Amino acid sequence: MLVRRFWLTDFRSHAQADVVLAPGLTAILGANGEGKTNLLEALGWLATMASFRGAPTEALIRRDCHSAVVRAEGERDGRALLVEAELVAGGRSRVQVNRQRLARARDLLGALRVSVFAPDDLALVKGGPAERRRLLDDALVATHPRHDATRTEVDRVVRQRNALLRQSGGRLDESAAFTLDVWDAKLAAAGAALAAAREDLVRTLAPALASSYAAVAAPTVAAVDLAYRRSWADDSLAAALARSRRDDVRRGTTMIGPHRDELTLELGGMAARTHASQGEQRSLALALRLAVHGVVTAATGTTPVLLLDDVFSELDPARSDALLAHLPPGQTVLTSASGLPSGARPERVLEISGAIVRECR
Repeated sequence: MLVRRFWLTDFRSHAQADVVLAPGLTAILGANGEGKTNLLEALGWLATMASFRGAPTEALIRRDCHSAVVRAEGERDGRALLVEAELVAGGRSRVQVNRQRLARARDLLGALRVSVFAPDDLALVKGGPAERRRLLDDALVATHPRHDATRTEVDRVVRQRNALLRQSGGRLDESAAFTLDVWDAKLAAAGAALAAAREDLVRTLAPALASSYAAVAAPTVAAVDLAYRRSWADDSLAAALARSRRDDVRRGTTMIGPHRDELTLELGGMAARTHASQGEQRSLALALRLAVHGVVTAATGTTPVLLLDDVFSELDPARSDALLAHLPPGQTVLTSASGLPSGARPERVLEISGAIVRECR
């Protein structure tokens, strides 16, 4: 996977931007607030039709504009690739791949693949389980777009089931009980499939995480343990939902299922969320992203574009040098507000000021 050039029109702070990338490492430098992250966000949006910052479409469109355009050209599997998107405020975004209009947003998945690390990724270690579940599900979709349908179905069924439980007011009549049976069957099927896919992924991800953490956390490295914990026992999800029904009705929410599962992280046998130092947590969050990057590359045969947003602000000099020494093969785009470590050897350096991107000579 390679992006040679991309263009923005009315995206975030950029009225216009034309960015040429190196096939290896490109560094984008500039003060905070100049729009560096916006450039990475645009590339990330083209890959997933979502902001890695969690922003709604309206927030991605420049103020007082009705739409934004993002285009990228490069190659995938040795073939030319052109991805074009128009983001519309209050409407459906329009996307084309190689001049062919996509009928569904899901059809874009896999056309362009990226891996993103951002400062907010510290929440992968310090935050609640929802962040870690999202990491797994995004990785599953990146390895194969079919997983997006399973994730979407689980989310839909849980929302509908919870709405029914709330409406029941703690008591089920015959009609509500019948409808709940329907949602239980759907959740049992889709939920079990999603949990099984996550477990398979974690088995592959665990050794990759140990390797990537050893690389970026040098010279002091603790043993890393990664485990997936289901919210129900070893029997089927259908049986667990049946046992939990009375409690679910009383609470008005679904207490078990893949939306309640956890991905646990330990360093040296202790929970990383509560016992790891800030530096260890930052290194572990970065290592998670790099591990997923490697797993997606192995699963798809295509190396995603690695996007590192302000990564050096989160790492001390030793860890910054370790990261640079162990960047995975392929294309990397990084941003920095504080310059580059002495060991950085980018092929291309860009500066951004006043939302204008210029090449450093």
